[in-house]
Amino acid sequence: MAIPRDFINELIARTDIVDLIERKVPLKKAGKNYAACCPFHSEKSPSFTVSRDKQFYHCFGCGAHGNAIDFVMEYDRLEFPDAIEELAGQLGLEVPHERGKGPRRDEGLSRDLYQLMEASANYFQQQLRHHPNQQQVNAYVEKRGLSKEIVEQFSIGYAPDGWDNLMRTLGQHADAQEKLLAGGMLIANEQGRRYDRFRDRLMFPIRDRRGRVVAFGGRVLGDGTPKYLNSPETPIFHKGHELYGLYELRQRHRDPQRVMIVEGYMDVVALAQFGIDYAVASLGTSTTSEQFQMLLRSAKEVVCCYDGDNAGKEAAWRAMETALPLMKPGDNVRFMFLAQGEDPDSMVRQIGKAQFEVLIDQALTINELLFNELTKQHGSDKASLAKHGITLIEKIQDEVLQNMMLEELATRVQMNNAEHMERSLGLTLRAKRKKVAKPSLKGRGTPLRLAIALLVQKPALGYQLPLQPALQHLKMPGVELLIELLSLTRVSTMNSAQLLEHYRETEQFSTLKKLAQWEHQVADEHLQQGFKEALVWLNNQYIEQRYQALSMKQELTREEKVQLQKLINAMKAQH
Repeated sequence: MAIPRDFINELIARTDIVDLIERKVPLKKAGKNYAACCPFHSEKSPSFTVSRDKQFYHCFGCGAHGNAIDFVMEYDRLEFPDAIEELAGQLGLEVPHERGKGPRRDEGLSRDLYQLMEASANYFQQQLRHHPNQQQVNAYVEKRGLSKEIVEQFSIGYAPDGWDNLMRTLGQHADAQEKLLAGGMLIANEQGRRYDRFRDRLMFPIRDRRGRVVAFGGRVLGDGTPKYLNSPETPIFHKGHELYGLYELRQRHRDPQRVMIVEGYMDVVALAQFGIDYAVASLGTSTTSEQFQMLLRSAKEVVCCYDGDNAGKEAAWRAMETALPLMKPGDNVRFMFLAQGEDPDSMVRQIGKAQFEVLIDQALTINELLFNELTKQHGSDKASLAKHGITLIEKIQDEVLQNMMLEELATRVQMNNAEHMERSLGLTLRAKRKKVAKPSLKGRGTPLRLAIALLVQKPALGYQLPLQPALQHLKMPGVELLIELLSLTRVSTMNSAQLLEHYRETEQFSTLKKLAQWEHQVADEHLQQGFKEALVWLNNQYIEQRYQALSMKQELTREEKVQLQKLINAMKAQH
């Protein structure tokens, strides 16, 4: 479900970005703005500025910039919907959701489920400490080599043996039982009898990116089956969208250089025990595109760890195919294979942190995995290898990275370059993608660039501005964006942060964010005049374009002759 744009605008209007940032970063007054050392990179002298007028922040050192929502997303490592929830919570507001095509989520039920899941986690932790069977449980914990600090860090608990321990504790009322059932903590059999899903298991709470418990993983203490048991899909838990340990990782590392994805939560905890505290788990499923996107946003390097058997290699190949469409230049995805029969838990206990990290450093790059496997499959058949390689490389959406991979493929099949490979082997490299026309705002001082920049930085310039019909007919790259901005600002008052938020999911967003902090050299007292002059210049450009078009025609209609004369008079008036 979508969050209504009106609510987002209201949220930005009611959030003072200076107050928001100052709670986490000490700010000092610097002229009309505020300054600090940037929280997003290391620096000794302040280059991070916050504007109360624009409700915008910008770092001249690393380039970080945005509105209140961007700051919460970047500083707290939250996704957009979670950042909205966080800001709304600070203001005591409830986030509304527009009804989409799918069923509407019961927000009240979700809140109750979050509370019940947290209560369940507290119950399991209490049982680990005080259950009559605690000595046996703690003996197992010690056997697995888990320290008290790690147990506390991951909020590990114990689900006692028995059919209804949790249900009797938290499900005393029918309504609570229904919600425990909806949250996957209870099971109902065909006869309608309800009982605890997790029994005699070491319990691992699974948290979402905001730290809320949304599910559990349970590891049986004895020889029972299944050895590992996860919560089912629920209204608040979708296993393809979560990663076990990601919240804990972000609490310890604000800007991790590396994140490693493994298969199980015991692997994550064991690695953390040995100081490798940057691992997450995919909860026993193939890594999804949503999980890869989270990983690529979280760290500069993503290492996927698999068993060295055929199943592990097949899983790595599937993960590579999932990752390819998401990658951009600079993304570093690598693949690590352990000895057959080993997992990260057992391996790190055998060889220790230092040697384990040597294995990580030796992990294959995504290029090496792709081309090595293609070579194994196709041997010396260059045409077959190239054809298969192109099919995979076409998945890459970023054209720069795609071209780099194609050139490497050409080298692998001993061709001079990608075009040579195409000609020699009779292959079509890729479907010719249509170029999407983007606003052309080149030329540092062009009137069009200036008009857009001034409007983004001070949207009040467009409020109740008379219509500019000539702009609708002006043939100039980027003018459509100006027309749209004028339309938005003409009918309502807004600040820069609200205006930019309107474009968050569009391709113009990056351009507008840059223009929001562009130094246009127009003094504050001359902004209105500078904006009007830019609009006059653009209107005059239309006059010249129309005059040129009419004067080139062999024969003119009566209406066109009248129009041409008016244009001539207008052009004379300019000089």
